[in-house]
Amino acid sequence: MQAKLLLEDGTLFTGRSFGAQGDTTGEVVFNTGITGYQEVLSDPSYCNQIVTMTYPLIGNYGITRDDFESVRPFVNGFVVRRYEPVPSNWRAEYTLDELLKEHGIVGISDIDTRMLTRILRNHGTMRGILTAGSKSVEELQEMLQSSALVTNQVEKTSTRHVYNSPGKGERIVVIDYGAKSGIVRELSARGCDIVVVPQDTTAEQIRRMSPDGIQLSNGPGDPKDVPQAVETIKQLLGEYPIFGICLGHQLLALAGGADTEKLKFGHRGGNHPVKELESGRCYITSQNHGYTVKEESLVGTDFEVTHINNNDKTIEGLRHTKFPAFSVQYHPEAAPGPFDNSYLFDRFIDTIREFKKSSPKQPRQAAMMAAMRGAR
Repeated sequence: MQAKLLLEDGTLFTGRSFGAQGDTTGEVVFNTGITGYQEVLSDPSYCNQIVTMTYPLIGNYGITRDDFESVRPFVNGFVVRRYEPVPSNWRAEYTLDELLKEHGIVGISDIDTRMLTRILRNHGTMRGILTAGSKSVEELQEMLQSSALVTNQVEKTSTRHVYNSPGKGERIVVIDYGAKSGIVRELSARGCDIVVVPQDTTAEQIRRMSPDGIQLSNGPGDPKDVPQAVETIKQLLGEYPIFGICLGHQLLALAGGADTEKLKFGHRGGNHPVKELESGRCYITSQNHGYTVKEESLVGTDFEVTHINNNDKTIEGLRHTKFPAFSVQYHPEAAPGPFDNSYLFDRFIDTIREFKKSSPKQPRQAAMMAAMRGAR
């Protein structure tokens, strides 16, 4: 069946349908990863977006549940140059087409994704409508113009209930703004006692859990769309060590008095070079974000820049100079190949241990149980 992708500037792509049938709208973005389409599809940070893969062959190793980063995909649509319906992978459990159909995600193949990517790079990401059917261009334009702008992505992707991943080490409260499972996996590998809480959990509820540290997770959308999260972080800043990732990095910056802005086309892929200023070392990182912290807004705050993007020099890491808090814009829980960036979780644990040396111990189990009941 024929499929169409119409951009808000009027550009039309016609290709072949795969996945679910129907119509979907969303922000059209591109990902430069050569592999990892499963992680892209299951990353909650892509909520309500139509994702274009720049690598030309997608679907060739099928779908494996063990490689998911969340319970289900949150993307609205999927755009590829060539879809391979017969995967070659002994781990594959089913095909990409079957996954998209299972979750109602519309896909389009056999279009010029190079041309689409160049348009988005030159003019910036834009809204689009993807359809598998026979609707006319005029009908699609009307549907796109009347579609509502989505701003509740964090609410859609966050957990609804508190849950615990037990461990004998430091207790980490992970505030879930659309967290990837890799964050919990990295903390669990370090023996942490992890409590994952919804995005609207209050500072007082978190205090009652008696955490040793607080992890601000990744998530989708504009950080300014979740002002309650900024207020919560403001109240907790200085009380506990804090480590922010991606959206959590942006929210920490806002809580500390800095500002954020939308990038022209964002950073999405597993091959983005980031320079650590202290060591001068360059890391290859996985990224997925459309917003960044404005460098000029850091003047007068207590933040210092720790990492920058080698491509466009945007801020990739911050450290608070007064409180035990730091953050990165990229994903240290994701591996573009080597696990270069997982050291940041070790740094987080070291920060917690240093902070605890000067802080009295607090009763844990009773406080945690009471907090979990209250958060529900």
